[in-house]
Amino acid sequence: MRRRRLVISVAALAAGVGLIPGVAQADPAKPDARGTTKPDLDLGKDAKTKGHAFTSPADRTVRKALPSAKTGAAAAPTVQSVNANANLAVGVAAYGTTAHGTEVDTTIMSVDTPLKVTIEWGDGKQDVFDAYGSDERTTAHTYAEVGSYTVKVTVTDTANNLSAVNEVNFVTEGSDFTPYAPTRLLDTRNGTGAPMGMVQPYSSTRVKIGGNGSIPAGVTAVVLNITVTNTSSDGHITAFPEGTQRPTTSNVNYKARQTVPNLVIVPVGKNGYVEIANRGGMPVDLIADVTGYFSTTASSGYTPIAPSRFVDTREGLGTTRAQLGGRKTFSTQISGLRGVPQGISAVALNVTVTNPKEAGHLSVFPGGGATPTASNLNFTAGQTIANSVIVPVGQDGKISVFNGAWAGTDVVVDVVGYYSTDSKSAFRPITPERLVDTRDPSDPVYGKLWGQSYIYMPLSYDDPSITGFVLNSTVTNTDGEGYLTVTPDPNSLDDYINQVEDWPTPPNSSNLNWTKGATVPNLVQASTGSNGIIDVWNRGWDDIDLIVDLFGLYQQG
Repeated sequence: MRRRRLVISVAALAAGVGLIPGVAQADPAKPDARGTTKPDLDLGKDAKTKGHAFTSPADRTVRKALPSAKTGAAAAPTVQSVNANANLAVGVAAYGTTAHGTEVDTTIMSVDTPLKVTIEWGDGKQDVFDAYGSDERTTAHTYAEVGSYTVKVTVTDTANNLSAVNEVNFVTEGSDFTPYAPTRLLDTRNGTGAPMGMVQPYSSTRVKIGGNGSIPAGVTAVVLNITVTNTSSDGHITAFPEGTQRPTTSNVNYKARQTVPNLVIVPVGKNGYVEIANRGGMPVDLIADVTGYFSTTASSGYTPIAPSRFVDTREGLGTTRAQLGGRKTFSTQISGLRGVPQGISAVALNVTVTNPKEAGHLSVFPGGGATPTASNLNFTAGQTIANSVIVPVGQDGKISVFNGAWAGTDVVVDVVGYYSTDSKSAFRPITPERLVDTRDPSDPVYGKLWGQSYIYMPLSYDDPSITGFVLNSTVTNTDGEGYLTVTPDPNSLDDYINQVEDWPTPPNSSNLNWTKGATVPNLVQASTGSNGIIDVWNRGWDDIDLIVDLFGLYQQG
């Protein structure tokens, strides 16, 4: 991969860049682009070898005589017919291949005779094909909605007046979203959801999700805002399904004496719990607030959009041009603006605090609802900090933001997507994978990400059914202050291969903000755009190290 230091004029340097994007600035001179390799995604292609299957072996086959053409009653097969194909059977195995899709393997055992095979998918549709004698084949199907379905396979042997039936219960890989009023499920400081007491070094606590409150049992994943506080050393937090191996990726990174929140979308274990591990060398307190969950019985899919600014109190966008006062709330319209339709159930945001007069927190909640005790963002005086938020939208199409401090702060809200019954993309959790680590000499993009430059990630250029990715981005070893922007790339992969790519224009939005020497994480729900390539921009003037972990994706079909 070609590399060259970005060339920036003295005039451009003098212009400066704020921690939060404001007015547009001239594009810098174009350097050579830096790109990652495609991730090793397990999207069902090797599900068979990994055992991710719903199976019903051939010995569960039910054989019966075909009904008589004249009476409609089952005709007793002749001795010759029974002996001719007495062991007719079919084994069935269903594999999830996409969020809505499956492949079914049928293994038929039969004497050499013409057969008709009917696969009823459980959604009112069927496939029919002819076979002759023993047969093995794979048939694909895509469901319009996520959910549980009974797949029934019938093999008919007309010559011997016999049928063989087997069926399997299949659950789609994808799941849809149900918003949940922000609620605190875990607080180790006071014993909410777990025994009171700090989480010890390199140990974990767990939080009950399925069956907790009005969250049903059997949910597949949950949206949690996890906050680490009372820290006395550096470390990180990892959330993962109870009963599974802890991944090597991180969700929340913290330094001593920091309080750090971050949104996570994490699969739920079979027993309904999520485990949260402290990977630091000293005890910490952990807080977890729920704002929604995923299941195969919900009805809200996801639609990602290019990041769009809806609120900026510094400019009067979306609210009055003044800081949000201490213990005050503002409401702002989401539905029906800037490409977001009416009737959505929830919205995916990036919320940023800047210029706060004192320490405090923000709570984001549905318009018209009661102010929750749960927080989305914690800040200190003078800090600029961002966090992802997924929040239900009120019946009026609005959300509200409460400032829990006693003094004012500026607030910026960027919309990155929305959930609705008309949205077609379902969520698929995948095994967490590190995509980028500029600190790692083996990484194709090893070396700090230069100021005002970007890394392109060709995540799904060959799979247009994928509409977005759930990433956790972390900035560390920062040489100065700045902010990160994640956005779809307008170039194709062929443009990069042929070295004819255009220098993209980053949007006027931010995903996370940092100061010199900081380590800052934030969840990113990134749209793949039209080319399946995602850009991660360093919008500061100084170099940084960047880490990007992949946790899931949104997929149509």
